[in-house]
Amino acid sequence: MSLIYFLLWVIFNGRITFEIIVAGVLISVLLDFFVRKIIKLNLTLSNLWKFLKIFPDALFYAVVLLIEIVRANLLISKLVLAHEIQVEPCLVKFNTPLKTEAARVALANSITLTPGTITISLEGNEFLVHALDREIARGLEGSIFERILMRMERRLNA
Repeated sequence: MSLIYFLLWVIFNGRITFEIIVAGVLISVLLDFFVRKIIKLNLTLSNLWKFLKIFPDALFYAVVLLIEIVRANLLISKLVLAHEIQVEPCLVKFNTPLKTEAARVALANSITLTPGTITISLEGNEFLVHALDREIARGLEGSIFERILMRMERRLNA
């Protein structure tokens, strides 16, 4: 991995000098040590294959998240700029069929990143979410985030 880090270092610097090479070697070795020992990330061909299997879904997830953030921003702006603010804040409790903790945490973070909602609690499969308005709360259970994450879980286990 150090070699890959070094090659990326050289490519991103755009020029080759003695200082860049020395710094690149040093940074590459330190980064490799950090990834292996501190983060305990085991970069094997098996793990790379798993990542490549879910990469299209992960990319799609990121695009959907950005779209949902923009949509929620527009909805919140509409609520704020209305002459009479008529919001119905609510707490929504729901269970998710997601099996892995990583997928549940990704869903909780996605909910919190979307304006107008915040994940208050995640215990096991049960979510407690505060929504600024009931209209926002309607799409929480069975959301597109949940469907994409379930597909990613299936691909990882296949």
